[in-house]
Amino acid sequence: MEHGEWVGEVQQVDKQGREIWVEAHWSLVHGDDGKPVSILAINTDISQRKASEAEIYTLAFHDSLTRLPNRQLLHNRLQQVLMSAARTHDNGAILFLDLDNFKSLNDTQGHAIGDKLLVQVAHRLLLCVRESDTVARIGGDEFVVMLTSLGSQRADAATQAQVVAEKIVAAFAQPFDLDGFEYSSTPSLGVALFSDTQLSVEELLKRADLAMYQAKASGRNTIRFFDPEMQAAVSLRVQMENDLRRALNKQEFVLYYQAQVDADGCLTGAEALVRWQHPQHGLMSPFNFIPVAEDSGLILQIGAWILETACHQLAAWARESGREHLTIAVNVSARQFRHADFVSQVNEALARSGANPQRLKLELTESQLVDNVEETIDKMHALRSLGVSFSLDDFGTGYSSLSYLKRLPLAQLKIDPSFVRDVLDNPSDAAIVRTVIALGHSLGLNVIAEGVETQAQRELLFRLGCHSYQGYLFSRPIPVAEFNALDLDCTRLSSR
Repeated sequence: MEHGEWVGEVQQVDKQGREIWVEAHWSLVHGDDGKPVSILAINTDISQRKASEAEIYTLAFHDSLTRLPNRQLLHNRLQQVLMSAARTHDNGAILFLDLDNFKSLNDTQGHAIGDKLLVQVAHRLLLCVRESDTVARIGGDEFVVMLTSLGSQRADAATQAQVVAEKIVAAFAQPFDLDGFEYSSTPSLGVALFSDTQLSVEELLKRADLAMYQAKASGRNTIRFFDPEMQAAVSLRVQMENDLRRALNKQEFVLYYQAQVDADGCLTGAEALVRWQHPQHGLMSPFNFIPVAEDSGLILQIGAWILETACHQLAAWARESGREHLTIAVNVSARQFRHADFVSQVNEALARSGANPQRLKLELTESQLVDNVEETIDKMHALRSLGVSFSLDDFGTGYSSLSYLKRLPLAQLKIDPSFVRDVLDNPSDAAIVRTVIALGHSLGLNVIAEGVETQAQRELLFRLGCHSYQGYLFSRPIPVAEFNALDLDCTRLSSR
């Protein structure tokens, strides 16, 4: 309160308990000795004026029907986002939405019914986005959704924009209740991405608008990207996701098995590797479809199928003389492992199949152990109590802290193939392999090398202290019938 006076606007509560805005004029009152003794406060209720100002702002920057931001407010926000993106190189997206056949509704049922639809559409759109995103109505039956903070990778941003667009299309699946009149409406959506572009706001909106008209030309109720290459990539991803759902229903997945052997070349088990027997594209490697399965959440169903199938195979081997000792290693995705019911899912798969849990090995990667360390350790101990063991896959390629590594109930470290490949020629790779083996031994863990392709690699690994191997030197990943035909004679398998 410099100079003994302060003037400003504050919120207070009146005698009726209502919040009001007041214009406050406060002055210090001094005594005879010149020292302040009290404050004289004159407060004037300005609630009505503030309400009028808020209403004026709302009318100026919001659509009067839906109360969504209007074109002007969208323009202002988009201008700020574009300036920020130019500094951060962060991607965003504009989704331009137009209601299909809206004019027919207005012509047949009247504008009042059309307005009710627009209000309900606005509500559904808001449910499809985050609070940080913007949904605007820019006129008629045209809406714009602005998505921000989609990351620095353009492909990832396109995927996220596609997910939101699909969510919007799905939100229209339920008919609208327009005062007892049930009406089904569909949207056509155009998507334009932006990052550190020099495009103006109007140019960006025009791109999204053009993409929307492409969606209408493609039969309406669909999504199109302005960027043809991005559209092709997104379309391919959507098609693959649909194919994956069909593949689950039609049981198109198969498990291949790659042999794991000991120092004598004796078969000790296998790693289960999923393949997709696609009706058009033939046998597909997991590298081609697992990323889409991860993004879509389908990895949970695929992972459950892999686990169930592997357990049944373990039970089958247990009934065969000479194969009852074999183990199966199953890769577990981060999303699958973090699922709240994962422990019970493993337990149920073992119970249904009758497999010996001590023959099941779950492979985790280093990156899975970094997040929620305590929860991860608890879950691993719960599974270990069932008899299941753990192998740390791709060891050395990620970040491992010895402080928690020693707390994990691991049974095995798996040397990544990238180190094995050049272990004979690259001193750095040889040093890493030597260190991993020494670390494993110091922690009392078995160490297995993946990607062993030559006898020379195997011999060096043996000299360094690694006595378990997996790779093309012994067997490629093969169907279970071929795996069952492998000769169990150690000498023969070791000379493959």
